[in-house]
Amino acid sequence: MEPLDSLGEPDINDIEEEEEQVHYASGPASKLQPRAVVSKARWNDEMGMAQVVVQKGTFSKSTGIVRSGNLYYSIEEVLFLVEIGALVLLDESDTGRLSLEDVYVKMSGGKYGCCWEEFRAYRQLKSLGYIVGRYGIPWSMKKAKSNCESISSQGCPDSDEAVNLESEEIRSVIGLFNEMQINEARPVFNVYLPNSKFRKSSPGDPCFVLCFTRGYPPSRAEVEALEGQCRSIPLKFCNVEQGRVSFFSFDKVELPVLD
Repeated sequence: MEPLDSLGEPDINDIEEEEEQVHYASGPASKLQPRAVVSKARWNDEMGMAQVVVQKGTFSKSTGIVRSGNLYYSIEEVLFLVEIGALVLLDESDTGRLSLEDVYVKMSGGKYGCCWEEFRAYRQLKSLGYIVGRYGIPWSMKKAKSNCESISSQGCPDSDEAVNLESEEIRSVIGLFNEMQINEARPVFNVYLPNSKFRKSSPGDPCFVLCFTRGYPPSRAEVEALEGQCRSIPLKFCNVEQGRVSFFSFDKVELPVLD
């Protein structure tokens, strides 16, 4: 097993200036940090996400997914940004502002594809400068649109078909969030090294896929199944015990055969 230090030391020169100043103390949630530049987002309970309506600062470069020209934040992204004072979250009717405690309640319900333990891991990684996205959720549909040449025999979709494609993708995101199970060993986050040139349209392969386990280390069969699911991307596992976040990975070791 590898300890937290094995995640690698981020290159401080690659961390965006604004995100570089995000730090958390160990223990309970960080105190709200007032900022002069604050984004605004509207919560959508059906999606379990927030649509950004006023974007400020640089967090959007490596946070949130883009669908139909709109930027959406997942529940863990919303809570992280609200905690550091970088986001104001509005209710669905735009008539009120949701408090930090309101977002805690939403997170505690565990119905938006992320539980408390996973959020602690997300927050830890973000505080170290890593770029973190949901496993299996594309950052953007732009790359998918650029692949229309590969289906030239059928022709590229027209503008209406492209809009329908993105609308279907939004529905698929909702489905993926709803189908996520949070009680088994599974891939949770794609994690990228700090990179000021990161692009959602071409993010490249993640540095590693973070998988979550509860209580006990995953079995060999589970690890092999996850390795197959994540192809050649390195795996790291996370366990949260009494608020302490631990990251580890497995090396393949073959025991000698005794005669």
